Amino acid sequence: MLIHPWDTPQDDTEWQQWLAVHDFGQLVVNGLPGEAPYSQPAHFVFDPGCGDVLTHLARPNPVWPAIEADPRVLLSVVDDYVHVPGPWQAPVGTPSEHGVPTSFYAAVQLHCTAHPVDDPVLKAELLNRQMAHFQPEGGSAEAAVGEAPFGRMLSGIRGLRLEVTQVRAKFKYGSQKPLDVQERTAAGLAARGGPRDEAARVHHLRRGSAGGHAGTG
Repeated sequence: MLIHPWDTPQDDTEWQQWLAVHDFGQLVVNGLPGEAPYSQPAHFVFDPGCGDVLTHLARPNPVWPAIEADPRVLLSVVDDYVHVPGPWQAPVGTPSEHGVPTSFYAAVQLHCTAHPVDDPVLKAELLNRQMAHFQPEGGSAEAAVGEAPFGRMLSGIRGLRLEVTQVRAKFKYGSQKPLDVQERTAAGLAARGGPRDEAARVHHLRRGSAGGHAGTG
């Protein structure tokens, strides 16, 4: 992933807070010899305190032999993405049709060492941590070894702890553009009102000249 200086996170807090609420991504695992890499969609919980990611997958999932052969994996999360039409990006004094369209998006890639979790007690703890994150309002029983309703299901899954070894994060929201182009783009996103336009507009304004993060390149 190419990351220009103006697309880098302002600090670790920026990507950590974003990842805390964008908790569904692609777990990419090196394939076995002669096979392509595997990509597994998954919900996960990121713990910034220890820097680990927690998730679980079904025991028959084909990623397990690949992880055991090579525990180096990548967790990729992309969201808040929109298409930005060319006319919004045209520099002042040039025809609007000469503007170059682009994409806005946020992306975090976590390089990790994968650690399968098979101990039933640890699996139950992992599941309960995920449940507390995704269902904080409660309403479901906790997982406990040998206890209904989920105890008997523990054998059908494997937990996975991802030890983060490197982070690559990118917030591509045009913060290097001139202020007039940024303002035109923000207005365009507000007027269009598409599914992710407001989230992209917030990033665009937060990281732009008004936020003191504009570049010149």
